[in-house]
Amino acid sequence: MPTYRAPVKDMSFVLNEVLNIGQYQNLPGYSEVTPDLVSAILEEGAKFCENELQPLNYSGDREGCTRHNDGSVTTPKGFKEAYNKYVEGGWSGLTQHPDFGGQGLPHVLGFCFEEMMISSNHAFAMYPGLSAGAMAAISLDGTDEQKQKYLPKMVEGYWTGTMNLTEPHCGTDLGLLRTKAEPQDDGSYKISGTKIFISAGDHDLSENIIHLVLARLPDAPKGVKGISLFIVPKYKVGDDGSVGEFNNVNTASIEEKMGIHANSTCVLNYDGARGYLIGEPNKGLRSMFIMMNAARIGVGMQGLANSEVAYQNAADYARDRLQGRSISGTKNPEGPADPIIVHPDVRRMLMNAKAFNESSRAASLWCGVLVDLAHNAETEEERQSAEDMVSLLTPIIKGVFTDRGFEYCVSSQQIFGGHGYIAEHGMEQFVRDARIAQIYEGANGIQALDLVGRKLPANGGRAIQAFFKYAADIRENAKGDDRLRPFTDALGAGLKDLQSATMWLMQNAMQNPDNAGAGSTAYMHLFGHVLLGLMWTQMAKVAVDALDAGTSDPTFYENKLTTGRYYMKRRMPEIKAMLAEIEAGADEVMALDAANF
Repeated sequence: MPTYRAPVKDMSFVLNEVLNIGQYQNLPGYSEVTPDLVSAILEEGAKFCENELQPLNYSGDREGCTRHNDGSVTTPKGFKEAYNKYVEGGWSGLTQHPDFGGQGLPHVLGFCFEEMMISSNHAFAMYPGLSAGAMAAISLDGTDEQKQKYLPKMVEGYWTGTMNLTEPHCGTDLGLLRTKAEPQDDGSYKISGTKIFISAGDHDLSENIIHLVLARLPDAPKGVKGISLFIVPKYKVGDDGSVGEFNNVNTASIEEKMGIHANSTCVLNYDGARGYLIGEPNKGLRSMFIMMNAARIGVGMQGLANSEVAYQNAADYARDRLQGRSISGTKNPEGPADPIIVHPDVRRMLMNAKAFNESSRAASLWCGVLVDLAHNAETEEERQSAEDMVSLLTPIIKGVFTDRGFEYCVSSQQIFGGHGYIAEHGMEQFVRDARIAQIYEGANGIQALDLVGRKLPANGGRAIQAFFKYAADIRENAKGDDRLRPFTDALGAGLKDLQSATMWLMQNAMQNPDNAGAGSTAYMHLFGHVLLGLMWTQMAKVAVDALDAGTSDPTFYENKLTTGRYYMKRRMPEIKAMLAEIEAGADEVMALDAANF
């Protein structure tokens, strides 16, 4: 059976040494975040995830969720009890605003706990994950009355939330949606329509579910300019916050999925359900993107988290499994064979995953700090700068991290050989669960188009220019130490190629937009390599400084340098092929008639 150990030490290293979150004492939520508090939160989070959630992962996948004849839905055995402990532990309000009962701690700590939850039980983590997105939208665009009515119970975890976009006839193209919202005399709306692929759409974990639903008003313009967003609770909520009668949100079915079986992905029928407009009429897409952007970063972390738990189990198996002899000479002469971890190709697969996990964790947590700065930095300039960077990094974190995370789940499964294909070892579940992250919250091809078509040219390229400056400063700070040359040289080459790719797209996409479309995924992954190389350069600088200072744990920092060198020497060179793919343009991509495929 699979196991999981939360990477608390690595998280602490990134938070306290690489990101030095102690420097942000002036920000709300950071003033009390000492290394001791960080350690306590991470340790308690690890205990909850390792002891309560991980043991339910395999059984929850086997049992799945159940829709009963009366339309109600129950989660697998043990999930409700685990969710009650999640609520009792205050985890739902960890980063939420104190005005609504939250603890107001930094988002970056929430990112750490989120990774632990996903690694230990991806399907369970999605229930509170969807709630966080809904709370974000209500917090930013809801009226004061709506905030007071819904947020306290959601922050406590007694109510959960969802986001309802997709319909049977439309996915990414939301301009085609048909769900209707008919105004009522009391200021509410009757919501009618069908939504599909609604994660956590119905369940028995909370006493109410607050759905945020995209729908059209009767006089709405066609396309995306005519979409509004509505709060539609499963059960009506009284003025005093009490839960009332059923609100005609009916669960037609639970989708039969490839993975995440313990999360109830539902088809929901809104049969004249009572809803309440959030934000401005016909401006719902803006509000929905508040949820989607938060969700996209969370989905990117699903790629990391699944890769981490798959890697851990593969590394344990490789140390124990005896098979063959080392090609460089016997390493286990007392045994009938050597452990497979001696074989270079097994180590290649493990090192690929390990190097990705550690650098993508650093990038995710950097993004968490940027989210905090975007919300709470002292000056508008600082807030805007952080928001620019979060916006730029979001499609990379979502697209690259989920592509790579799935890749490394598959390679970790490969290490098990035939046993990896057998359910009892748990590896095939990690592969199945990780696959969805490449699809939802905008499939990864959409993320690449968003990066190239929107994020790069936004504000005259302000964000990408800021990234180049930040990376150049990090590289300059690390230069001059021969131990860091593998990092600074590779990062420098990567930045040069990223600049070349960016310039090529700027010069060639205007004359032929298909050039941008054809090269967008390669560009996203090229950028992702540079981002992770940047993280490794930062971590390597911290590691050599710690070794020079006489750290009490030199092995930890030496391992960082070894893993980082692997990434810079073995993975960063892939950038050259990606640059060539981008510069090849769209001609051959678009040449065949549709009938010839």
